[in-house]
Parts: sequence; structure tokens; C-alpha cells
Amino acid sequence: MTDERENPPSPDSPPLNGAGFGRPARRRGAARADAVPMMETVRVTEPDLKRRAAMEKTRGRLVIAAAGFAVLFLAVVGRLADATILRPLPPHRPERPLAALVAPSRQADITTTIGERAMIVDRNNQILAVSMPTVSLFADPRQIIDPAEAAHKLKQVLPRLDEDRARARLSDSRRYFVYLERQITPREELAINNLGIPGIDFRPTEQRRYPMGRAAAHVLGGVDVDENGVAGVEKYFDQRLRDDRTPLRLSLDVRVQAVVREELLAAMDKFDAIGAAGIVMDVNTGELLALVSLPDYDANNFRTATEEEKRNRAIKERYEPGSTFKLQTASMALDSGLIHIWDEFDASKPIHIGRFTITDFEGKHRWLYLPEVLAYSSNLGAAHIGQFMGADRQRAWLKNMGMFGRTGVELPEAGMPIIQPASAWKEIVTMTVSFGHGISVTPLHVVRGTAAIANGGVLMRPTILALPPGDRPEGVRVMQQSTSDIMRKLMRLVVTDGFGKSAEVPGYYPGGKTGTAEKASIHGYRKKANVSAFMSVFPMNAPRYAVYMMLDEPHGNKSTYGYATAGWVAAPAAGKVIARIGPMLGLLPDTQDAPAINASLYIPLQPGRPPGAPARGPMTVSAPGAVNANRTANGNRAEPRPALTVPATMLPPAAPRPQAEGRRETNNAAPVPAPVGASVAPAIARAPVPSVAAR
Repeated sequence: MTDERENPPSPDSPPLNGAGFGRPARRRGAARADAVPMMETVRVTEPDLKRRAAMEKTRGRLVIAAAGFAVLFLAVVGRLADATILRPLPPHRPERPLAALVAPSRQADITTTIGERAMIVDRNNQILAVSMPTVSLFADPRQIIDPAEAAHKLKQVLPRLDEDRARARLSDSRRYFVYLERQITPREELAINNLGIPGIDFRPTEQRRYPMGRAAAHVLGGVDVDENGVAGVEKYFDQRLRDDRTPLRLSLDVRVQAVVREELLAAMDKFDAIGAAGIVMDVNTGELLALVSLPDYDANNFRTATEEEKRNRAIKERYEPGSTFKLQTASMALDSGLIHIWDEFDASKPIHIGRFTITDFEGKHRWLYLPEVLAYSSNLGAAHIGQFMGADRQRAWLKNMGMFGRTGVELPEAGMPIIQPASAWKEIVTMTVSFGHGISVTPLHVVRGTAAIANGGVLMRPTILALPPGDRPEGVRVMQQSTSDIMRKLMRLVVTDGFGKSAEVPGYYPGGKTGTAEKASIHGYRKKANVSAFMSVFPMNAPRYAVYMMLDEPHGNKSTYGYATAGWVAAPAAGKVIARIGPMLGLLPDTQDAPAINASLYIPLQPGRPPGAPARGPMTVSAPGAVNANRTANGNRAEPRPALTVPATMLPPAAPRPQAEGRRETNNAAPVPAPVGASVAPAIARAPVPSVAAR
């Protein structure tokens, strides 16, 4: 194929234009319109044609590729829009779906949790325990090239890592999986990844967290490194927390819990006590709103807490209840119909049994009416009541009141009382148990028994679980309603005219009973080592809540004139708690109706005997071995029981003591024959001077 342009044009030929056409030619003298264009044929070579075809083919492919990329881009944009705007998915991790963490609310329909273990919340849905996602560091020793170097590098990122232990684990080539560290942070995970150590990897796990820290630590308990419950609610409801993702709702109110803990801490610091316990319970349902034991610990550091910090003084430790048990003695006597509020009991002189002596510390040294026995916390009066009622009635009463078994609260640490066997329950035990010696129970036992006295005579099982609103579980009736009505007035009398005056809170009408007991040991009672407690219920005109405050081994100071008895150290703390938690629980102080309410709760210290009614007093006490002239409520004679009398010549009269304030609790008693749980005879044989405080 040739190109015409290879032959040069002739001189007469017109020049060619760029299109291959010649410029129009015209004759000389002819007009421009007569010009005729001259045509010229241009031929393209075969290589040019192939090159042009290849370019067209390439251009087509580029267009197709661009269209494909455009379609893919549109698909990605659509998918992103669907995943982030139209139908967003919750965050997730491989092999462990996670639900979104919701903020705490007061609605009862919270159902979402984090991780595999259910949340624990209080009665107002405040989160108490939650499992947070985290990772654990592990390694395959068979892939580790230099165990020492790897351990050293990991130590730089994890200062808490035991380098020697990690090196030993990484050197064990017989194993293919070893844990190096649990629950590392995301920042630490990233730093370890950047080390680039082969054989090091991460495993998704959980970390149990307690947002409230020390609040309710003894109730919540804790878990081990594998999220297995090992104490408290975490242990008791371990299977439920694993199987049911719905939050476990407790009866605790963290606000009330915080108030009780704060007041106990203040009292501990003021009176230099070694420990304390506080309980708030709904007397009508048995729900526990607060359960505090001090010293305590941060629930997030359960595995490093000391044994002393883990001691649950509220439900596990057993103490002799002291004079708080006189409420049980009075209730037993009144409910039997054998004793009435106008009966009198000899508190004029000490009681001697063998080598032991029972006295009243700063006593009245006269016969006391039943209301006075409680108001002045007379050990002598309580001992005479117990002796009159007898061991069989006393044991039956205490058993019905739940004092011989566990309280039934849903906590694995709940303690079993320590009681004397029936064979050792002799007269001395009967009398000392009447004022709270010779038996050891937990504070929760005292609260449960007192709640039954105040709520109309129904014994409720304490519970740590929140009940549905308006739900009142059935209890066991243990006394008559009329007995409860009288006991409420007597409990109120202790606050208005007795040794519990410092617990008074205007508008809340609390009632209660002080109790101070010296702590027992294997060698007898420890002098000046008291357990001082105040057991209260408010408001007494319509009982709702029981408040128990106890200090373990408090010490008196100038503000208490050196006394460390319950009226001085525990009752004021109870009053402060009542004043603070009342409004939180929807109970506002009622001062407007104070005259009417106080009148309805009034009972005189020395009630008059109705005409013709039987009475027990200095004029009716029979000689030892004679039949008592008192009659029961049914008109039947009481069973024969020897009256305890001691010749006045055996002891000199008790020397009067100066009394600083009337609100101080002032009773002493002799020790029981033996520390609780021991046999009677050996303790009597080794007992030193029999003088023990039980106030």
C-alpha cells in the first residue's frame, strides 16, 4: 500500500490542506464563486489501522471497568447507609454477643445486661453489680522463641505481671495454653499487640464491677476470676445470675444503706470501737433495706480484702444480746396471761445463786412494775419474770420466735445461734437468758424477733429480695395482737422515760430497747469489752421499720462521762438514722398530731391495778416452796413455783452511784455459768468473782 504524498506535487498543483483536500482552484480572471475544490485521496497504512483498533478496544474495556467500579461503590455506599442509618446493628464481639448498657432508671422493666452474668440492682434499680467485657492474656508456649525476653517485654507493659512466674509458664513447652494475666485494659491490649510476640494472644472475658464500692459489700459478696460466686448474693444466687439475664433486684435501698454506714462510721470513730453493725428492716414484709457491717471493704477488691474486713457482724457473728432480750421476756410473760403490766418484781436486792450474783447497775433498789423493768432495764426484774415463767415456757417461746435456728435470709453467711442444750437449761440459765445472757444470736435474730413484737405478733422471714409493690408475704403468728399493742407502748416508754431518750426523733415516735452485754471468752467475760446496741422501731403508732445499731467494744469519752453503754453510744446513732431515712422512705415527721399520738401510746411507769384483778407484788410473794397466789387471765391458779428470796444479811446494801444523766443505761448482772456453748458445771468451778455487766 502506498501513499500518494510520496510523489511531490507539480509546481502548478495547489497546496494541500490538513484534511487531504486541495484548496479550491480557479481560473485566471474567473470569479471566486466559480472556484472548484480539488480532491486528494489519503491512504492509511495497515499498522496505523491496527493501532487505532487496539486503542478503541482499550477504551471500551476502560469504560466497562469504570462502570463496574461505580456499581461496586454504589453497593458499598448503600450497605453502609443500611448498616449505620437504616438498620444499625448493636456492637458485638466474636462468640459473645453483648447487649447495650442501659443507664439506671426507676422503671421495673430493665431487662438488658452486659455479658453473661446478670446485673444486680437495688430496689430502685440502682446498679450494684455488673459484668463488663474485657480480655485475658494467654500464650502458647510452643510458639515462644525466647521466654525470658517475652516475659521481660510483657513486664514493661504490665507492671503488675510477675515476670518470674510468666517466664516459667512460657518455658513449659509441654502445654499449649497458659494464662498470663486476667482482665487487661484496651490500652494494655494494644501495647501488647505492638510488641509483636508470636504465640501471645487474647481471649474475650468479663470483669465483675461494683459501682457502689463499699456500699453493701458484705451483701453482694464477690466472684472468683472465672465469674463464679464465692460469697454473699453472688454465691447464693450464682446459678440464677448465670441462667437468667434479667437483673436481680434486691430489697436494699442504697440511700438508706449509705446513711446507716455513715452514722456507724461516725459512732465508731467517736467511741473508738473495733466494729459495728446496722440493720434496717420493713417489719411488715421482712425486706432488708440496709445491712451494714464494719469494717468493710471495696467490693471490687474482694479477693484482696482481709478476713477481719470480710466478717459480717450483722448476720454471721453471734453476740449475747443483752437487755434487748428483755423485750422477749416481757412479751412472753404478757402473752401467757400469767403476768400483767401492773405486776411488781423485786429489784430491791441482788439475787444469789451459788457463787453468782445478779444485780442492777445503778438500780432503783425497790420493787418495780413491769413497765419500770423495761424502762430502767432491770436485770433483777427480768430474772424474776424468767424464773416465774420457767425454763420450758422460755425455751418454747424463743424457739417459736426463731431464736434456735437460722433467720432464713438468702445469704450463705447467715449464722446459727449458740444455745444451751435442754439438759443444761437450769434455773440460772433461765434467769440470765431473761436479760440476754447465756445465749448468743446474730443481730438479725434480734431484729426479726423485735419486728414480730411490734407488727402485731407475726414473725416474718427476713429477705434480701425486693417484693412486688403491695405484696405482703405470710408470716407466722407468734403472739396475740393485744400483746403487741401493749409492747409497742412499753417500747415507746423506753424512749420517752427510760434509757433510750437519746433516740427520740420528734414526729417519728420511735420505740425500742437498749442492750449492753460484756463479751464472753473461754475464760469468762471480758471486763470493759462491751457490745452496745439499740433496737428500735418507728413510728410506734403505725410500725413500719426496725432500726438496729450496734457498736463492738466502744469506749466512753468525756461526752458520755466515760460510759460506753448503749444508751450513750448506740441510741443517739439510731435516732440520727431515723431522722435521715424517714423522708427517704416517704415518712414525713408528724408533729401536728403529736398530742393525740403520744396519748395513744402512753402507758404509766406504775400502772394501777384494776379492781378485783390479780396482782403480783411485795404483798403477794409467797415463801420459798409455797404456791403463788396469782391467777391467770382465765382465773386459774398459776402453777406452783418457788419465789426467789435472799436474806438481807447475806449482802450489804448496794452503795449508791452518782448518776450523770437519766438516759444512761445502768444495769449490771452476774455472768452466766459458762461461756455460751460450754457446759455449766466447769464454768462455775473456774468462774472468778461473779460480776458481769449486762445492760
